[in-house]
Amino acid sequence: KLGLMYAKGEGVPQDYAEAMRWYRLAADQGHMEAQYNLGNMYADGEGVPENDVEAVRWYRLAADQGYVEAQYNLGIMYANGEGVPENYIAAYMWFNLAAAQGDDHASQNKNSLRELMTSEQIAEAQRLSTEWLEEHQ
Repeated sequence: KLGLMYAKGEGVPQDYAEAMRWYRLAADQGHMEAQYNLGNMYADGEGVPENDVEAVRWYRLAADQGYVEAQYNLGIMYANGEGVPENYIAAYMWFNLAAAQGDDHASQNKNSLRELMTSEQIAEAQRLSTEWLEEHQ
């Protein structure tokens, strides 16, 4: 929470370097919201040079713990080829997982992506989603 306060300047002067420091301390201990916030800072270039590869790395750590916003953002990164090669199957999988947790934007993006994919690709994405759920539940 202290990292968030520094990032937003709530109760303290806004200071992205301090936000990064506190997020990193929490993220290194496995705190998924801090990992997600680090991903956002790298994706947006807030307090650090923009680095989509680092954003993906932090989003994935949070997403693998079931953090819905990180799953959604990974879907975006894969769909657009930001920090990772463009991969509609992986994008669909992450959107599918986020949508299963009630994320309406993920559901909409999944449906839009479906129009760009073959039935085989969709089946593979569904298989990967099921496999992920079995491994992470």
